[in-house]
Amino acid sequence: MKGMGRTVVMLCAGVVLAAWSAAAVASGGGAGISADEAWQKLVDGNKRYLESKMGACTESTPSAREALTKGQKPYAIILSCSDSRVPPEIIFDKSMGEIFVIRVAGNVPDPIVLGSIEYAAEHLGSPLIVVLGHERCGAVTAAVDAKGKPEGNIGAIIKEIAPAVKQARKEAAGKEKAELVETAIDDNIRLVAATIPKKSPVIRHMLKEGKVKIVTAKYDLDDGKVTRMDAK
Repeated sequence: MKGMGRTVVMLCAGVVLAAWSAAAVASGGGAGISADEAWQKLVDGNKRYLESKMGACTESTPSAREALTKGQKPYAIILSCSDSRVPPEIIFDKSMGEIFVIRVAGNVPDPIVLGSIEYAAEHLGSPLIVVLGHERCGAVTAAVDAKGKPEGNIGAIIKEIAPAVKQARKEAAGKEKAELVETAIDDNIRLVAATIPKKSPVIRHMLKEGKVKIVTAKYDLDDGKVTRMDAK
């Protein structure tokens, strides 16, 4: 029975991989642009958002939807917080099929998030991964305020952010809580970006081969601007 169980699991995994490969073929095998070009597209979109010159909605036409039924080739993967004030499609002024968005409180990478990133990078050919945090993040604030051992499902999120909070307490020792929170947010963004290749052999291999790039960025709730944190 145990051998049969393993066979079933392997068969199921084979079906999933076959479906992913079919999706990659249907999408044309990749975005067709470099990671730097993909980032520039995001920068240009955020500029339109800041200037109230957004045009993505006008591109979401029936013909555009029909074209996407044949496959997708998003040029950027965005791992962002679930916060309702930070929707990537809006702040980057993007239409359907352009960006592969994964949203979770605190933009933390659990196995399901990592699998989603791997799918978009390896099977859809997206060359850019953006870890996008934002000002005054509620999840990070909760991690700063947490007392004792976190429990439950929300506790699982706090546990993932805890290393960033620990690091921030050293960097912002003696500072006001607001500054501590912002420092923890910045540290969390950077730690998540560093964690992705550590926990994902697929992404680690793609980084080594130059097939994908990871970028860190932060959204300003006050002015709407997205600022890149890592050196270009």
